[in-house]
Amino acid sequence: MMPPILLFLFRRILQALPVVLLIIVSSFLLIKLAPGDTVDALVGDMGGADPNFVARLRQEYGLDQPVWVQLWRYLVKLSQFDLGWSYVYEQSVTQVLLSRLWVTLLLMVGSLSAAFVFGVALGAFAARRAYSLTDNVISTLGLVFYAMPSFFLSLLMILLFSVKLGWLPVGGIKDIGAFHTGWRLWLDIATHLVMPTLALSLIYLAFYMRLMRTSVLEVMDLDFVRTARAKGASGSRLMFHHIMRNALLPVVTLLGLQFSTMLGGSVVIETIFSLPGLGQLAYTSVVKRDLNTLMGIIFLCSIIVVVVNILTDLIYAWLDPRIEL
Repeated sequence: MMPPILLFLFRRILQALPVVLLIIVSSFLLIKLAPGDTVDALVGDMGGADPNFVARLRQEYGLDQPVWVQLWRYLVKLSQFDLGWSYVYEQSVTQVLLSRLWVTLLLMVGSLSAAFVFGVALGAFAARRAYSLTDNVISTLGLVFYAMPSFFLSLLMILLFSVKLGWLPVGGIKDIGAFHTGWRLWLDIATHLVMPTLALSLIYLAFYMRLMRTSVLEVMDLDFVRTARAKGASGSRLMFHHIMRNALLPVVTLLGLQFSTMLGGSVVIETIFSLPGLGQLAYTSVVKRDLNTLMGIIFLCSIIVVVVNILTDLIYAWLDPRIEL
């Protein structure tokens, strides 16, 4: 008999396969509907070319075939874990993605962790002092961060912390001229990621803070909390062992759903701060009409989102024993 967790993972993987396939097919067709292709971008960079040369390029890249033939060839290669060749970067798409993936993962994990931890803490703190001055100040700050666009917040941070104060670097992932190694290299990378992480996390922090505040207030009025309070449970034990565990359930659900949203938000942040991640790569791929690289990004991001949602379900089941996998 297969263990429940393995059965759950097997079932979720089977459910995810048609979803990923639908994403790939629809994205491929939408990209093909846009005017221009890789050859047009290459010829534009060269300042023009002979029509015969352009025709040979299209034949070499397989762009002279009907769209359904190109789609079938791409799906066959994808089934063999071959993401194709990037004609812009002159290397395989897998190598291009792996060289950029770690930057995006550092940015997203750091941003999402900071937003979740501080959002949950501030939301619970505000709920314990509901309708007081502290609650009003925290809620107002959350609304300000939620209403402020990420690109505007990024520019303000650059102006203040880089231009005016000179505390943080303007952009990039590391100081190329310093030739750091070891822990000094990672410290340099962390310093470059401070502003991008803050700019990306503050908006989501407001989400978690307001949701956690509402959830804590709802759980505090439930019968089991009143029973625990009547039995003499202390304030800290009541909050951490009875209220927080149940109040976290909707916040964890939102955490899994917003991971894909943060992938989209990283495009703006990476472009502003010149971070060599998947977001900036996606922007460049659209401009350069690098279809293989763009499809590789979409495929990789869809896999990441599916994995994160499966992990979210596991955490949800761990927080609430009533839920069976």
